[in-house]
Amino acid sequence: MAQVQYAGTGRRKNAVARVRLVPGTGKITVNGREVESYIPHADMRLVINQPFAATQTEGSYDTLVNVNGGGVSGQAGAIRHGIARALLQVDPDFRSALKRAGLLTRDARMVERKKPGLKKARKASQFSKR
Repeated sequence: MAQVQYAGTGRRKNAVARVRLVPGTGKITVNGREVESYIPHADMRLVINQPFAATQTEGSYDTLVNVNGGGVSGQAGAIRHGIARALLQVDPDFRSALKRAGLLTRDARMVERKKPGLKKARKASQFSKR
C-alpha cells in the first residue's frame, strides 16, 4: 500500500527546494543527510522549522528535501517555503496561520547586479584628488 505523501516546492534567491512530507516522527533529511550535518547553523534550522511551529505540527511529519542552488541562507529559506506549501496540502485550514506568519509568500529579494565602473552594485572606488 502506498504511503501518504504531500509535496511542495520552495524558492529563495537562487535556491530551489523540493519537499515531501510523510507522516512520521519529525526527522528532516536534506539531500540524503541529516539536517544537522547539512545545515550547521542553529538559527538556519530554526528558520526551517517555522512552518511546523506556526501550525503546531512539530514531530508529526518526516521531511524529505532535495535542494540545489544558492547558499546556506537561500537554501534554508527555500526549504521553509516548500514545507509551508506542503503543509497546505496536508490541511487547507493551515492557510490562515501560515499566511499570518508570512510563510506562503515567495521572498522576491535578489542580489542586485554589478554596475559598470563600480566595484560592486553600488560601491564606488575611493575618491582621490590627485
